[in-house]
Amino acid sequence: MNETTRLKLLFDAFATFADTLVVGYDILDLLQTLVETCHDLLDVDSAGILLANAADKLEVVASTSEANTLVEVMQIDADAGPCLECFRTRAVVSLPDIDVGSSRWAAFCDTARAQGIHSVYAIPLRLRDTTIGTLNLMRNERGELNQHDIRAAQALADVATIGILQERTIRDASTLRDQLQKALSSRIIIEQAKGVVAETANVSIEAAFDLIRRHARSHQTSLSLVAQRLVTRDLSL
Repeated sequence: MNETTRLKLLFDAFATFADTLVVGYDILDLLQTLVETCHDLLDVDSAGILLANAADKLEVVASTSEANTLVEVMQIDADAGPCLECFRTRAVVSLPDIDVGSSRWAAFCDTARAQGIHSVYAIPLRLRDTTIGTLNLMRNERGELNQHDIRAAQALADVATIGILQERTIRDASTLRDQLQKALSSRIIIEQAKGVVAETANVSIEAAFDLIRRHARSHQTSLSLVAQRLVTRDLSL
């Protein structure tokens, strides 16, 4: 992909996220679009999002690969890692070489290394005093992201966060809490649906998710609804 095409696709992505400020949208779909955009247009090998639940505990809500999901879940279980530190400090955390951070986050670094991941960049999803999660970019190569990709990732995260923390939800904390919890609950259904499709279609988990995502987009239906219908066997792919 040449730079002109990449910039055009980035502009298109910003326009998509900006639409969430004025029209109805599905949070889960928005966040999945965010990680897919980062994976496709930035110099990263995978991207994921950790979102805070009602108890202010982080959960994996979007990811571009099972390896990314595994690493995210591992650091949540260990309650330690660059992505958790990003959420707690509300600051960007860069780990250009996991070997350098291995003494600080040993379990995280061991798991990441086993998945072929050697550098991590975590960005807080925040707006003023509100932080709702983190955008986590992982690379198979060691080294920092280039500055252009860092700025693009931060801007994408900011726009997506503003889309979630719209004025109406900022005014009503309970609405925001319910909205985020719904997204987390929907993710559980989606994981179940991925298993159903993987088994019935005899494909990998990642391929199953691609089928679900493609069906939702082609039928202009939310991921959550498609997943629910798959789990209850009202739909087959």
